[in-house]
Amino acid sequence: MDFTIGLAGLGLIGGSFAKALRRRDSDLCILGADRNEETFSAALADGAVSARLDHDSAKRCNILFLALFPDDILAFAREYVPFLQKGAIVVDFCGVKQVICDVLSPLCEAQGCLFVGGHPMAGKEKWGYPSADAALFDGASMILTPQPGAPDAAVLLVREICLMAGFGKVVQTSPQEHDRIIAYTSQLAHIVSGAYMKSPTAELHAGYSAGSYRDLTRVAKLNEDMWTQLFLLNRSNLIDEIDGVIAQLEAYKSALADNDSSRLHALLKEGRERKERLG
Repeated sequence: MDFTIGLAGLGLIGGSFAKALRRRDSDLCILGADRNEETFSAALADGAVSARLDHDSAKRCNILFLALFPDDILAFAREYVPFLQKGAIVVDFCGVKQVICDVLSPLCEAQGCLFVGGHPMAGKEKWGYPSADAALFDGASMILTPQPGAPDAAVLLVREICLMAGFGKVVQTSPQEHDRIIAYTSQLAHIVSGAYMKSPTAELHAGYSAGSYRDLTRVAKLNEDMWTQLFLLNRSNLIDEIDGVIAQLEAYKSALADNDSSRLHALLKEGRERKERLG
């Protein structure tokens, strides 16, 4: 690929993205930036990035990816977008889309650039560049939320780069729909997992736990700095999902309290059938 990519943020997601692209194209020019100098130096030494992304080198970027926390995405874009060439594409990797798109779409448009919202559906219960993995996105889904009227060629280029990084599919939707669904598929799961871990019985799990415990508690190991921002930025959708799961738990609790085997059986059967149908 004969163009220059800028990549801000070289932690788990950004570092993995750089390594994934490098795996496919050893000559690709990737300019990287990270507020942690040790992280940048490690990525440079690994060959994951070609050189430093700064105000001057940003002028060479055909596309700029922002793999930062939500607040940092907005701050970095405000600082760097004015240095981009006309027609450059900006893509964020934030787990919420509406608030990011509302700010970055007009910001980029005013500078003659195009903004495309993005959310890679992949991760680990670890973070930072040492956990970056070139295979992290293999087979995963990438969600894109381009602004209305975005040129097809630009969106296709973003899709091509994502597929090059190993993503198995690219899903296109609106920022509003993304945030509504992601509140259930991702954010609620992290909250339920964290709440489950707070039972006093968790202290006694060793020797009594197996796959069920591991599966339900896996995402309780999170980066609370990042997830606090994500939850608050999508709080309305997330509150709706929390209310829904509380109502479902109350139904199970009621069946147990009433010693109602028929109702409990029906609840369990319904959950099993929905999982089998939906995957």
